[in-house]
Amino acid sequence: MRSRNAPPQDPGHLGAFTLLGAAAASVPLPWIPVSLARRVRGALVQDLARRHELSLSPGARAILAEPSHDARGSRASREALKYLALRVLGRLGPTQLLGPVRSALATFVLGHLFHRYLDTRDAKSRRIDEEEAVALRRNIDRALVHALTAASPSEPESYEALPLEDLRDELTQTVDGVLIATANLPSWLIRRLDAAFDDLRRSV
Repeated sequence: MRSRNAPPQDPGHLGAFTLLGAAAASVPLPWIPVSLARRVRGALVQDLARRHELSLSPGARAILAEPSHDARGSRASREALKYLALRVLGRLGPTQLLGPVRSALATFVLGHLFHRYLDTRDAKSRRIDEEEAVALRRNIDRALVHALTAASPSEPESYEALPLEDLRDELTQTVDGVLIATANLPSWLIRRLDAAFDDLRRSV
């Protein structure tokens, strides 16, 4: 049950973490992007839990923060994120941005669905432990796959066309691209994520 003091979803707060997720994947060094992404995701779930007056066990935080948790499920979710990122990049920029955009989208999906879960969580315990985190992480990964595999290609997209002349430098284009991609995530994706996530929770 939702806490009386639980705040509504804050797009700006989630957007900031989404941008941090993109930045983490932009570091051109071995292993560093994964470590930074884990830190960003860990801070995100920790902050959301705190805002809902809940605590996370260290193991639960690690499960939710890990970019690739379950081998089979994460492979499918990585492919789903790659597909979505390529759709965004088809309008926004070169495929070299695939990693940052995919990391940004993964961070957004985690934050959005974790917040949705906490808003409707009915467990009496004020702590989220490893067992709960495993089930939650599995549903988050599966919800993304279900949302995209059920999407109709005929549904309209909301991205704006690029201008005829782009005078921005590369850094500005990169940052703008991630921000615009996140802000313009089509409403059908959010609806499908929510519906898929809710269906998975009810099926347990």
